[in-house]
Amino acid sequence: MAESLELHCEYEEFGCPEIIPYYTKLMHEDSCNFRPYSCPWSGCPCSAVGDIPLLVSHLTDYHKAVMFNSCNFKLGFLIGDLYKHQSYKCAVTIINCFGKHFCLHFDAFLIGSTPVYMAFLSLIGNQAETGNYSYSLEIGGNGRKLTFEGSPRSIRESERRSLESADSLIVLGSMALSLGGETRVPMLEFTGRIWKAQIPG
Repeated sequence: MAESLELHCEYEEFGCPEIIPYYTKLMHEDSCNFRPYSCPWSGCPCSAVGDIPLLVSHLTDYHKAVMFNSCNFKLGFLIGDLYKHQSYKCAVTIINCFGKHFCLHFDAFLIGSTPVYMAFLSLIGNQAETGNYSYSLEIGGNGRKLTFEGSPRSIRESERRSLESADSLIVLGSMALSLGGETRVPMLEFTGRIWKAQIPG
């Protein structure tokens, strides 16, 4: 009797029509396409959850996130002085590309007395989709250039886990100033690109 027991998905209220054997329920719900997404903005506590259109609207309307409608993008982040001001700063920019929404995360924080600047891309989608895309981030100035290439992460992964993995473009301390280019204010300027990954056939 237990093996024949079937249950509705936890995310039925979000549109999932599946009725699942109880012993596969947790596995299904972990990758369910109707599972709501949590707000990825890490600069302040935010409990917003919802589907992709709701989350994108929330990021642009509530957090005032900028959105680029291109797979190629260029943007800058003021790095400021982490010693004089807050010891942690973050920003999220939305990239609309290939009909998907990606989040470019920028985080600045101190490890001891050393400033650390990190940038990485996440997909507003499930982990299974992330392998379909690749991206590059490049920062340069004063005749120097630093480049990172990789696959985006899913925003289902926590910000802490993404940061701890160090799977991102990382700039340490005074290197940030040498890569800052010809600007009067401390700024890191990124050039990025997203493309569809080659899937082995």
